[in-house]
Amino acid sequence: MADTLYIVVPCYNEQEVLQETAARLRSKLFSLVAAGKVAPGSRILFVDDGSADSTWQIIESLHQVDRCFSGLKLAGNKGHQNALLAGLMAAKEKADVTISLDADLQDDVAAIDVMLLHYYNGCDIVYGVRKKRDTDTAFKRWSAQLFYKIMRMLGADIVYNHADYRLMSRRALEGLAQFKEVNLFLRGIVPLIGYKSETVEYERKERFAGESKYPLKKMLSFALDGITSLSIQPIRLITLAGFLIFLVSLGFAAYSIIVKMLGHTVPGWSTLMVSIWMLGGLQLLALGIIGEYIGKIYRETKARPKYLVQAVLDETEERG
Repeated sequence: MADTLYIVVPCYNEQEVLQETAARLRSKLFSLVAAGKVAPGSRILFVDDGSADSTWQIIESLHQVDRCFSGLKLAGNKGHQNALLAGLMAAKEKADVTISLDADLQDDVAAIDVMLLHYYNGCDIVYGVRKKRDTDTAFKRWSAQLFYKIMRMLGADIVYNHADYRLMSRRALEGLAQFKEVNLFLRGIVPLIGYKSETVEYERKERFAGESKYPLKKMLSFALDGITSLSIQPIRLITLAGFLIFLVSLGFAAYSIIVKMLGHTVPGWSTLMVSIWMLGGLQLLALGIIGEYIGKIYRETKARPKYLVQAVLDETEERG
């Protein structure tokens, strides 16, 4: 017998795309049910991350028209990663398998069939991986490649060209639930679960309506969160830089003593100013990096909830 699938879709101000997204996902879900690949009780779960537009009203109307649509509304905007986690945890007790993807449907839904094939062949996690980045701007393509290279260099185990388009079995979700950190970076956490995984390549499409919810500022913040959540290498690099600067300072001290003994006069103003600015900059950079880690520790020790659910739309709960 086929397993129950929940398609989890985090949404933030997606009123321009939601109707079309719902229509495409409904068509895909029904074709999977008709083919016997998933159970008739499978659902599409939209998670409203505190949208300021009519996103939640659209989700409510979709649920009223067709109960294959479920909804989860968070009490305030908690960020994409928390909204995604909320949806996955809500689906964990009802679904045998989940697939997460963004509301703009730039991720090709045709890849779902191959993901399910790997799932039925014993994979607990299947990553959707972009074949290429032709739809991105040159800057975004370059910055994305740089991000993955830096993450790998710092020891973070993330899947190249993978965002949050992935399949996870119930067992994988139960493993994910055991990660208690407040600062979420699911692209790095999911590979740590360790169960059998596979990748599926797909062509990423252009957004058919609306605007991207990840401008440059958010992308940089997301990258910084990922690095500081998964690796302590930046702190080790500070230690290494401090050691190297100490060795250089010993060389300058020896040089100064020799010059003094030889009776040469060296003005030294330029060298002094360059040294002050260089060391001052390195100290501020080091304090900033250490501050990022201390800030994360501060938020973790408070143990505040990652999200609060304001409303739930689900046929199974309404029947109960």
